[in-house]
Amino acid sequence: MTTLAQQGIQPAGFPTRFREGEARGRRLGRPLRLLGRIDEVDEELMERIGRAFGERDEAGARLAEAIRMRAGAPGKVTMGQLRTALEHGVAAVESPPPALAEFFAQVEATPDWVDWGLVDEGGRVFARLGQNAADVLLQLSLISGYRFGGPPDLLVATGGLTGSTTRRRLGETQHWAVSLRRPGALRPPGSGSGSDSSSGEAWRLTVHVRAMHALVNAGFEQRWDAGRWGLPINQADQAATLGLFDGVLIIGCRALGVPISRQDARALMHLWKYVGWLMGVDEDFLVDDEWERHRINYHVLLAQAAISEAGPQLAQAAVRVQRERRYPGWPSRLQRVRGWYETERLLSMLTVFLGVRSMRELGLPTRPPWAHAYVVPLNVVRYRVLGRTAKGRDRLERRGRRQADALLAGYFGGERASVGNLPE
Repeated sequence: MTTLAQQGIQPAGFPTRFREGEARGRRLGRPLRLLGRIDEVDEELMERIGRAFGERDEAGARLAEAIRMRAGAPGKVTMGQLRTALEHGVAAVESPPPALAEFFAQVEATPDWVDWGLVDEGGRVFARLGQNAADVLLQLSLISGYRFGGPPDLLVATGGLTGSTTRRRLGETQHWAVSLRRPGALRPPGSGSGSDSSSGEAWRLTVHVRAMHALVNAGFEQRWDAGRWGLPINQADQAATLGLFDGVLIIGCRALGVPISRQDARALMHLWKYVGWLMGVDEDFLVDDEWERHRINYHVLLAQAAISEAGPQLAQAAVRVQRERRYPGWPSRLQRVRGWYETERLLSMLTVFLGVRSMRELGLPTRPPWAHAYVVPLNVVRYRVLGRTAKGRDRLERRGRRQADALLAGYFGGERASVGNLPE
């Protein structure tokens, strides 16, 4: 069947980026097509994705509008009120403004489908993935996404992942991801559950990011080329991001030799489904079935634009920052050597994951696949031998948490870890 996009006809109301790079997307998405058992394109799903480019998080938008009101205006939300609600719940805010009360009533009302035991198990599985998860999140969830125009252009426009801020912004993404692994960390304030001092931390960070996205949207909507890209932060791009953090995480780790069982995949998917819900992703794109995610991801890929100038800027900055990171445990005289090694390791793994053509599009040098040559056998031993027993899995989990702590120390140095400042 010949689609409208293949005929060069754009459906009314859709941004011009929609399906602009579909032929390229089909080529890049061949593995997803096989994994998702996709025989033909679901045009109803494509239309839903197209409409989602013009949809936003409405509760977040109303909160952002109230924050941006002038001081003293009826319904004005202050940053102090927002921070209090994030830390202690909206009940701790005296006479909360309507937009604040509505936003927090939504995020504090945990859906009936959330299984806390499965969420915590997803966190443990995530922790056991250790360095593999960090590698996949950087290489496939972030850098791989820079091959498509839209979100990278917004990141460049906001200064989010270029220049001197790159190291900290990458660290903030990893800090948020690490927080999701801790038991009880996704419980809302006042839930009365959670096993340690980290209880609720990931919930606060995730809702913080949602509010930050809403403020970015509000700040850029009037000067953003919505006809070209859709809204600055829209539901289609939110769905794409969620897919990069759940389904692609599973595929990437398996490609590195880590066996992820159906039960472990289900736990990871459930964890990210709840995270997506907290982030304001539309329920049409929230799934905890791995194969359904691969199917959605394939269609989201077909909906993308070609690469823009922003992609190579962001990819090259992410590679350069490996030389700027601090490497705990290494003497100062060897920090540059370790930075060189990590840069070469990253380029080697990216060459395998993205392919030579994509590396050239991003302006990155290719390298032989030496990193995969040692990572895969190591993972086979660690996960297929040590990971067969409960004690072995506990050991992998502890090791993963130590690696996560070292990773964050490397990105932040002596600075305080965070997930980005809320725009004033």
